[in-house]
Amino acid sequence: MYSTLLALHSLTRWLVLGSLVLAIFRAYRGWLFNKPWLKFDDTTRHIAATMAHIQFLLGVTLYFISPIVSYFLHNFSTAVHERAIRFFGMEHVTMMLIGIGIISTVSAKAKNKPTDQQKFKFLAVWYTIALLIILSSIPWSFSPLISRPNFRPIW
Repeated sequence: MYSTLLALHSLTRWLVLGSLVLAIFRAYRGWLFNKPWLKFDDTTRHIAATMAHIQFLLGVTLYFISPIVSYFLHNFSTAVHERAIRFFGMEHVTMMLIGIGIISTVSAKAKNKPTDQQKFKFLAVWYTIALLIILSSIPWSFSPLISRPNFRPIW
């Protein structure tokens, strides 16, 4: 079960990033070019938030069944000094919770802004901040600090 969830979490990362980039693109386009807020803009906002929530559920489940996190929690005083263990036990989860918290809050508040320009600007700025937080905390295959495969086989 652990390896399947890990593969799904890895795959869903790309869905989160893709939907978030699309929502950000639409938000900047609407804001900078004074476009009207369309149903498609609302749909991209909603899909990005939904994908982030699905990823959150997969991540929380992984957190509680991960042998790395279990080691971190049971051997905190030594594990906190081990880069890879600390990353998954503390850093990754903290930064992702912040990023997803921003996405959730912004998604809910953006749709209630009084003008289209305010919706676009609010979404563009805060979704960009959330994206940067998320990008900084993904264990990319090319990262010199902590790396994991960009794609994991499901079976």
